[in-house]
Amino acid sequence: MLNFVDTVGEAVAAVKDGSTVMIGGFGNAGQPFELIDALLDSGATDLTVVNNNAGQGDQGLALLIKEGRVRKMICSFPRQSDSWHFDAKYKAGEIELELVPQGNLAERIRAAGAGIGGFFTPTGYGTMLAEGKETRIIDGRGQVFETPIHADVALIKALKADRVGNLVYRKTARNFGPIMAAAAKHTVVQVSEIVPTGGLDPENIVTPGIYVNSIVRIDSSGAAAAGNAEQVA
Repeated sequence: MLNFVDTVGEAVAAVKDGSTVMIGGFGNAGQPFELIDALLDSGATDLTVVNNNAGQGDQGLALLIKEGRVRKMICSFPRQSDSWHFDAKYKAGEIELELVPQGNLAERIRAAGAGIGGFFTPTGYGTMLAEGKETRIIDGRGQVFETPIHADVALIKALKADRVGNLVYRKTARNFGPIMAAAAKHTVVQVSEIVPTGGLDPENIVTPGIYVNSIVRIDSSGAAAAGNAEQVA
């Protein structure tokens, strides 16, 4: 069942205390800021968040971390010049970190969506990142076994959706969205436009509607646009 909802609060209602949440975006590009703000308002806490980095500045994911809602980050780039909220929490022992090389992160998420039990990769072999993991020599090269990353909920941003939930993205804002949509039990999407079924060129659809559970349209002012609530079987 696909739900078109009128508020961001309704959209993130599937996130409960202790949930593992994938949040799309590469830095600020493609980050679903309005959904994250709604998650802050919802009060959900003790979250494990999967993202490419650990937030920037004082908005979006960074604010979620600042407010103490995140118990653990699984990411590739936890430290950059404006990731001060994560840095402070980590130094204080108030947040856990699972550091994953970016290619491994993408493939572990993709593996979850594809139903793959894991894969071997040379990335991380012989380093601290391989500690406690199975290793093998394959074709003369050291490899480390990586497991899929699953999530309870994915929060992603797309450009357009049609009435059966098919999605297209805007340029690099696409980034982790498609694989996260497939890897989560429940996928929530904010879009700028909803078009009739058949309004998207099938050749351009990136995420099929089968992976999408809830959609909310955000207007140009950043507010949820009313009048879209309906259920589509």
